[in-house]
Amino acid sequence: MGAEQLTQVVLPGKVEPEGLLIRHGAVPVPGPGQVVIRMEATGVSFAEQQMRRGKYFDQPPFPFSPGYDLVGTVHATGPGVDPDLAGTRVAALVKVGGWASHVAVAAADAVPVPDGVDAAEAEALVTNGITAWRMLHHMARVKAGQTVLVHGANGGVGSVLVQFARLAGVKVIGTASPRHHAALRERGVTPVDYRSEDVPARVREIAPHGVDAVFDHVGGPGVLDSWRLLAPGGTLVSYGSASTRDVGGSKMWPVLKTVGRVMLWNALPNGRHAYFFNVWAGARRKDGFRARLHADLTEVLDALRRGDIDAPIAARMPLARVAEAMRLAESGTVAGKVILTP
Repeated sequence: MGAEQLTQVVLPGKVEPEGLLIRHGAVPVPGPGQVVIRMEATGVSFAEQQMRRGKYFDQPPFPFSPGYDLVGTVHATGPGVDPDLAGTRVAALVKVGGWASHVAVAAADAVPVPDGVDAAEAEALVTNGITAWRMLHHMARVKAGQTVLVHGANGGVGSVLVQFARLAGVKVIGTASPRHHAALRERGVTPVDYRSEDVPARVREIAPHGVDAVFDHVGGPGVLDSWRLLAPGGTLVSYGSASTRDVGGSKMWPVLKTVGRVMLWNALPNGRHAYFFNVWAGARRKDGFRARLHADLTEVLDALRRGDIDAPIAARMPLARVAEAMRLAESGTVAGKVILTP
């Protein structure tokens, strides 16, 4: 058997999915305090869809290797790291670099994955699970008996959000195209067709006094409707700007516009709250950020291990078919996450 080789996807610039490059090289050597993870599963998230358009608000300069998160086995440990970590399965949130067969990360950023949990299922819940858990429990602080509106209830984050909400005894109204309605009803969600129905009017029919929280990844002008649908004391959590993905112009502007609105709304004396969620908030204070990440991801993966939630996977494809995987993720036709494997 020959030595292992690094396989890595590189984003060379603003390209169509077919313009992504596959490069081979030497497997990275872990530095002090680092581990090298042999990737078992990574995924296509909305961030990479924005990055290939040059639209993700703090992406590195081209060329770089995308890949927001990954799950794999510790392949090697660097100086100052417990050598017993080798061979254990871990998850890591990295923002870039995950689309590779081997990824070097700080050992402190690697979160243990419980035994018996499938790598691809765990991967589908790294960014999406943390995002859903924090928005629901740390920001909206939902309580049993409340009603929430989840936009894109079949999406990567939405499909996890609705499960955690139902688990907490919360009623869920979810927007999705009709092909996903039967699956949403099975999860106990009241579906609304965002393409052909007047969403605000339909939500008002279901919840005449407004909803206790809205989770909005769409951004753009529709975020005003989300704010208006809140009941007194309700919370809007905005966590993206999907509506501006294919729009030209500044990558910062959609984010700044939403943040500005959120600040303005929070200043109004009506008891409602608005937040802009960013999974990296507080990352400069490394110790606190890592402790929260470990705690929240452990909660999410334990819920998966217990069978309280499942991890919706749209497809599993090898890294070599990354262009096809990206096209599928961007098609808007799938439920759950598109997973890349070595």
